[in-house]
Amino acid sequence: MADIPHPRDSLDLVGHAQAERDFLDAWNSGRLAHAWLITGPKGIGKATLAYRIARFVLSGGGDGGGLFGGPPDSLALDASHPVVHQVSSQGHRDLKVVERGFTDDKKTKLRSEIVIDDVRKVGELFHQTADAGWRVVLIDAADEMNRNAANAVLKILEEPPAKALILMVSHSPGRLLPTIRSRCRRLALNPLSVETICQLMESHRPDLTTAEIQSLANLGEGSLGKALSLAEEGGLDLYRDLIGLLSALPRLDVPALHAFAERVARPEADSAWRTVTELTVWWLARLIRAGGRQGRGMVEVVPGEAALMGRLLAAASLDRWLDLWEKTGSLFNRADAVNLDRKQALLTAFLALERLSRA
Repeated sequence: MADIPHPRDSLDLVGHAQAERDFLDAWNSGRLAHAWLITGPKGIGKATLAYRIARFVLSGGGDGGGLFGGPPDSLALDASHPVVHQVSSQGHRDLKVVERGFTDDKKTKLRSEIVIDDVRKVGELFHQTADAGWRVVLIDAADEMNRNAANAVLKILEEPPAKALILMVSHSPGRLLPTIRSRCRRLALNPLSVETICQLMESHRPDLTTAEIQSLANLGEGSLGKALSLAEEGGLDLYRDLIGLLSALPRLDVPALHAFAERVARPEADSAWRTVTELTVWWLARLIRAGGRQGRGMVEVVPGEAALMGRLLAAASLDRWLDLWEKTGSLFNRADAVNLDRKQALLTAFLALERLSRA
């Protein structure tokens, strides 16, 4: 099993050539926006691109000009470049990374949001003299800022110092203040193709079979991060078990359901619980999308999924499936938020699904 590099250590960027070109064009024009909002689904390379941009800018424009000494034609730096080492070791004094901080001095648990104390380091950076001419702030992820932190960042965006660059990674830009969005140039990254994810998975997880990689790529829906997380957490086997249970509809195998719920609801099975609940909500959303498209373009992860979806969609209208999807997501979120009985929550969700399939 290959280790997954942190975005600060990854020198390769796959599938986002246009976003790189857009930034390079702005750089080469001499009219670089001071703030960039890098958007797209989780796990597709947004933070990797942000660090790639940061290294390029902190180096003063890369390892040299493009073909025949022209302007730079790539954001890439050679692995031996000193900026690469400084960023990887988190030792570059002109780069500040804003992330969720820890709740305790032992650094055992992350906060649920970025707070204003995490943002204060930005002010410290902009009050010092830059070594390389540029100072760069990277916020990962901007969606996680609470109101006070967001307002502090907004103040900086309104009066940015010279040669300052702010890079904000955002999975859900709609959650940001409109005034923050309006002061940033957006780089929208698209989900990766299944073929690209398969190629990258072969490199990161050479222990997996071709069929397993293909299935995980389909489950990942354009996100390498999601596909790798599912591989790490046994998500493919859990998904097969999930579809196996659903395939019995309109009448669930209740003993099998209880055994499955017991297995994933144990206190020590946090990873399995999270994976199963996320996959259940995701599968219901997939069912609704399949209904809206009359099944066109759906790729099966597990054989028999299309037939199962066809039966369920024939049993109840799309609006009722949409209502169930919303209630299921809310139930699982509530189970985590107020420590409801996990097994009972899973049983409740599946039995509601059974009732609707028999409507």
